[in-house]
Amino acid sequence: MDIQMLTSFFMWCTILNMGLLVFSFLILAFAGDFVYRIHGKWFPMPRETFNVVLYSFIGMYKIIVFVFNAIPWAVLTIIG
Repeated sequence: MDIQMLTSFFMWCTILNMGLLVFSFLILAFAGDFVYRIHGKWFPMPRETFNVVLYSFIGMYKIIVFVFNAIPWAVLTIIG
């Protein structure tokens, strides 16, 4: 694997993961009640707990995307 292929790989990983992150946020922002009702049938919990769990998941996913996708892509772009 050369540096150009790795740069392209990390670029597409970043684009796809950021798209999934934005999609998840939009679903929760505009259809949060629907998602809560669906998951409330399987995992009964108060709405506040549900919000904390989902927003913590989105926050952790964002950190993972930046650390393992966006930063390596930026570094490879700089050194390439």
